[in-house]
Amino acid sequence: MRVGIGYDAHPFVKGRPLVLGGVNIDFEKGLAGHSDADVLVHAIIDALLGASVLGNIGHFFPSTDEYKDVSSLKLLEKTAQMISRAGYKIVNIDSVIILELPRLENHWQDMKKAIGNVLSLDESLISIKAKTTEKMGFTGRGEGIAAMATVLLDEG
Repeated sequence: MRVGIGYDAHPFVKGRPLVLGGVNIDFEKGLAGHSDADVLVHAIIDALLGASVLGNIGHFFPSTDEYKDVSSLKLLEKTAQMISRAGYKIVNIDSVIILELPRLENHWQDMKKAIGNVLSLDESLISIKAKTTEKMGFTGRGEGIAAMATVLLDEG
């Protein structure tokens, strides 16, 4: 068994859609980034790469034209293929999105479904939570969103 931890953060920017967990969220701002800036999926990718000791997200998916505005779900799919080729299967994912706004309670199932579909993982093995920082720090001031993820891999 192997455990991996991932983290990502992006600032808010006007004029972009907000994508979290592969789902478009109705909000006045999106996240700045080279891809779609999906902090949740990026944290999961880094956790998967860390647990499998393959590297980090920037190594495999650099800020090149190939990945400009790409869906992070496509990056997750490529990561899942790398994990499988390395001889691992995903046991479960636990994650947290750190933000003040928007509220996400109506989006959990869609996020779990999107991530589960890409990973061929039952939604019951994916945990997604949201926490505020009680108005402290960049997320508390509404400047952006962060996410953390932990994954458990087994030899598969």
